[in-house]
Amino acid sequence: MDTQTTEKGGLKLLMVIGTAWLFDAADVALLSFIMPLIKKEWFLNDNQIGLVSSITTVGMMFGAILFGYLADKFGKKNIIIITLLIFSVSNLVLALTTNVEQFMLVRFITGIGLGGELPVATTIIADSFSGHRRSKMLILVDSFWAIGWILASLLAFLFMPLYGWRFTVIATSIMALYTLVIRRHLPEQTNVKNKRLNLRIALNEIWSKKYRRATICLSILWFIIMFTYYGMFLWLPSVLIKRGFSVVHSFGYTLIMSFAQLPGYFLAAYLMGKLSRKRVLGIYLVGTIIGAFLFGTAQNVFMVVFSSCLLSFFTLGAWGILIALTPTQYPMNIRGVGIGFTQSIGRIGATIGPYLIGFSLSINLSISTIFFYFVGSLIIGILILVFGMVDNDQKNIQIEN
Repeated sequence: MDTQTTEKGGLKLLMVIGTAWLFDAADVALLSFIMPLIKKEWFLNDNQIGLVSSITTVGMMFGAILFGYLADKFGKKNIIIITLLIFSVSNLVLALTTNVEQFMLVRFITGIGLGGELPVATTIIADSFSGHRRSKMLILVDSFWAIGWILASLLAFLFMPLYGWRFTVIATSIMALYTLVIRRHLPEQTNVKNKRLNLRIALNEIWSKKYRRATICLSILWFIIMFTYYGMFLWLPSVLIKRGFSVVHSFGYTLIMSFAQLPGYFLAAYLMGKLSRKRVLGIYLVGTIIGAFLFGTAQNVFMVVFSSCLLSFFTLGAWGILIALTPTQYPMNIRGVGIGFTQSIGRIGATIGPYLIGFSLSINLSISTIFFYFVGSLIIGILILVFGMVDNDQKNIQIEN
């Protein structure tokens, strides 16, 4: 079924799903601002902080597969409401934690909700549009991630110093109320159910001869994108401080980094109708390589800020393009499983990236050397994209049921 959505209905759907995406991003971003505070409050060492930073990602890994499957089985509308409630209520509980063990347990549960919400939201947009319009809408909904980071920055710099991290996460738990908006405004076409769907059969299907190549290529690409994004961006502040650039602590730097993401998304959405998605993704991967190289060799504040903006522009844009590419590789009845599985493989990269940088810094490897990890992985990604990935929409293959 090739589903068409009116302009008015499409904008409404974009805003409804985009707002949910915004709150997800704010939650992830706030964790990076909270970690230094709990490190001081609970006297945590670097290893414990490393576990705190990765436990949400581990939860997201499980949530992506589980809720991607449940969305295909019981309807996207029902499942996205459940995932939003999970991570919203868990944030409320997070404010009550008294030690790092409790904090990590709650963040793992939060990650399950977050990891489930993102692929389900993606499938809702993918099922509601077609062709180039679908690609543009998927990238535009992902652009709300940047707005979420901006919101988190405002909370961290303006609200958190006055009221503390506990009241800040309580404020974000109002997302639970947003589920009422989701329930009311998502069209019923997003609640198609396939109760006879079996997880083992669905996984076998995405690994069948017809979809195996796409599953392998997308899994590798998601691994590389998340390895690069989380590896670089979770450690950028520490790397900058190590090099003597205290600008990283400034509110202005954080906002510039966040705002730099938006034109990256918008340009990618514009290029969707001009070039193939493979070519656009290739351009953005090359841009990320250039940004990583310039950052790794930057010697002054201007180059640090400039290269950081390039990284934000191209890395997040590449993420959005991959979100646009992934759903079209699978038919509607197994789309949630396909997206959830490939993104869960990406979460492995998101876990490895930060640990690899932390270990490399601990053995005194140079920052330039460390950033060549990402240059090398991105080159592999370009090779996979060029020689392995097939863009079904560009071949005009009808894969909808």
